[in-house]
Amino acid sequence: MKKSIVVIEDESDILEVLKYNLEREGYRVRTCRDGESGLRLVREENPDLVLLDLMLPSLDGIEICRRLREDPVTRSLPVIMLTAKGEESDVVLGLGVGADDYVTKPFSTGELTARIRAVLRRTELSEIGQEQERVERDGLVIDVGRHLVTVDGERASLTATELRLLHFLATHPGRVFTRDLLLGRAIGEHAFVGDRNIDVHIRSIRKKLGDHRDLLETIRGVGYRFREEES
Repeated sequence: MKKSIVVIEDESDILEVLKYNLEREGYRVRTCRDGESGLRLVREENPDLVLLDLMLPSLDGIEICRRLREDPVTRSLPVIMLTAKGEESDVVLGLGVGADDYVTKPFSTGELTARIRAVLRRTELSEIGQEQERVERDGLVIDVGRHLVTVDGERASLTATELRLLHFLATHPGRVFTRDLLLGRAIGEHAFVGDRNIDVHIRSIRKKLGDHRDLLETIRGVGYRFREEES
């Protein structure tokens, strides 16, 4: 069965190119040119992935992503943001509200389709689960099979990328991982994610963990680890 993608982009020439190339890659594609209509389309279609422009009329991409993450039905829906801006602040903002990845315009079709495949692959892996699907620690529960994280009984809304990263660290407590190793083992070796993106994801996860944020430790000059339980 074909994977479905909703593309929300206000520039008609870019929209046509995206639709043509994605359909040629075997995806089923629906498109929209403004934010309000795009949000309705996503809720109607329930696609496998959303390509979301940052700057849109009526409702911008940041607000759309925020609303998708607040809705239990679309909470774990993969979102890739398209932006003409390459500044770190825009990247941080997009990933901070729950985008799984971002692509800066202009971009090649090959790069975009590779990122789409990587995000869909990570989502599928988190859905089917892996060894030690459920981790419990000090009021934190990570259930990768159900795509569920709770903090002191309250659900925390993590993206598929954040869940995979947290789960990987939590299943190897006390072990220090470099950013490069996390890119290959936790994010996916073919994913177009850079070192600074790992830092952004870690900051986002910590914020969502609240009082348990200290479980994720930064090892200066090396990388990150999940705090080992005290004996």
